[in-house]
Amino acid sequence: MDRKNMFSLEGKVALVTGAAYGIGFAIAEALAGAGAKIAFNCRGQEHMEKALKAYQEKGIDARGYLCDVTEEEQVANMVSEIESELGTIDILVNNAGIIKRIPMHEMSAAEFRQVVDIDLNAPFIVSKAVIPGMIRKGHGKIINICSMMSELGRETVSAYAAAKGGLKMLTKNIASEYGAYNIQCNGIGPGYIATPQTAPLRELQADGSRHPFDRFIIGKTPAARWGNPEDLMGPAVFLASDASDFVNGHILYVDGGILAYIGKQP
Repeated sequence: MDRKNMFSLEGKVALVTGAAYGIGFAIAEALAGAGAKIAFNCRGQEHMEKALKAYQEKGIDARGYLCDVTEEEQVANMVSEIESELGTIDILVNNAGIIKRIPMHEMSAAEFRQVVDIDLNAPFIVSKAVIPGMIRKGHGKIINICSMMSELGRETVSAYAAAKGGLKMLTKNIASEYGAYNIQCNGIGPGYIATPQTAPLRELQADGSRHPFDRFIIGKTPAARWGNPEDLMGPAVFLASDASDFVNGHILYVDGGILAYIGKQP
């Protein structure tokens, strides 16, 4: 291994799902900065146009594809197009996901299934589509965006926790099944990250005080802050690069220390 270039992604093709904004966009930006060619998907044309403009403003020549990652045929077509236009996919980041904060006894089975479909079934579908190309090429990196909810439970997130816990085990199984083909599958478990998705949890109250959940997270995090999407850039490049060739089936938690901390004594 060339130690000077072990983190280089020059010449690599990376597909980052759901990378129109937030965590996915930051990871795509990081991979592009390390030299990778970027492909991403959106489900709608409006989001696609906004995302392409955002990439252009960053100086990144990203390719966008309209695709619902829960639909096998659409995913197969997208992967075929990427392989034709950019080359075989070397790096897959399964980032697309949703959360529904609903008490379990009030959540419908359809709502539960929707979360599991996007957060767990889609990573299976997309990974299944790219693995044959990785086998042919003799290497590949799959990074699943897991969560602290892959380890912990909390009120109102039963579907999300179930899906992310399943994604953790899918990560380990892909590593087990395809490690012999020089394919590494690992996960990143973000802590609480300041994104549009978590913005309601950080809004100031009418009296100017911090949101109760905001105070709770700050108090539970040794770093005493929310994470930023940029905090995930380094871990993503590491797991996408040759530097992690003997790291497989691992979940790297990027959480400011929450999982290591019991909390302050009252």
